[in-house]
Amino acid sequence: MSNAEALKEKELGNGEYKKKNFDGALEHYRKAVELDPTDITFRSNIAAVYFEQKEFQKCIDECLSAVELGRENRADYKLIAKAFARAGNAYRKLGDLKNAKVCFEKSLSEHRTPETRSLISDLDKLIKEEERKAYVDPAKAEEEKEKGNELFKKGDYGTAVKHYSEAIMRNPDDPKLYSNRAACYTKLAAFDLGLKDCDKCLELDPTFIKGYIRKGKILQGMQDPGKALSAYQKALEIDANNAEAMQGAEQAAYGLQSNPEEVRKRAMNDPDVQAILRDPAMRLILEQMQSDPKALQDHLRNPEIAVKIQKLMDSGLIAIR
Repeated sequence: MSNAEALKEKELGNGEYKKKNFDGALEHYRKAVELDPTDITFRSNIAAVYFEQKEFQKCIDECLSAVELGRENRADYKLIAKAFARAGNAYRKLGDLKNAKVCFEKSLSEHRTPETRSLISDLDKLIKEEERKAYVDPAKAEEEKEKGNELFKKGDYGTAVKHYSEAIMRNPDDPKLYSNRAACYTKLAAFDLGLKDCDKCLELDPTFIKGYIRKGKILQGMQDPGKALSAYQKALEIDANNAEAMQGAEQAAYGLQSNPEEVRKRAMNDPDVQAILRDPAMRLILEQMQSDPKALQDHLRNPEIAVKIQKLMDSGLIAIR
């Protein structure tokens, strides 16, 4: 056995590897193993060649052999960690994310590096997403929705929420499911959760009129008639003759008119509203709107100003006819 000769073969292999002559590299690395079968790096280099050749299972087998060899000969823990990490990358290429994670975790236990920690974190997200997708089943989602609907009719809103939640996990892209669960949350006075579901429903389908109507009802329940009116107006933009949206808009408008002081007080506690009203340019625009209503259209062409004006409208501080 000649370690010097083995190292010479390794260097020749490295030269071929850099030239992407992987068959030539493999020949030299195998000679190095024959000359010194106790050195983990030679087997790791063979694994690297297999990885480049997309022979991922061979790469994994070689890496795990390298680990065993390294432990038998008390190799540097960093070399063992490197072999585990390469096996992890090969498993990932094969789409076997769970075994990839196991290898990266073993690598981390040998030698902690930020790169390996980052790889494990990325894999956790991918595994979670794979599991979520595997769980999706629109037919089962429909079954759960029907169970939820029956319980909703019976007034068992808490149990209905559980079935709607299961339906959502089975079909997370169906806006109706979020709308149904929002209706349950409204009945349970869990307005913040209902509002979140309405927003998700409308994110999935901005034309889903019932989502805006439900959002309006929730905002009325939260004593926020300005934002409720805005939600109903969105519904009426989709269907100007929708009776439920018209009734809700009337109620919200009445709420604004019947207790303007309370509306103003709630609005003034909103940090965003405070910031808008402190802005000298916005104050000037608001004064101009009072003296010249036609100026509003010019200002609404500016997206930044339009957002601020909409915020003041939602808060009930201003009304535009």
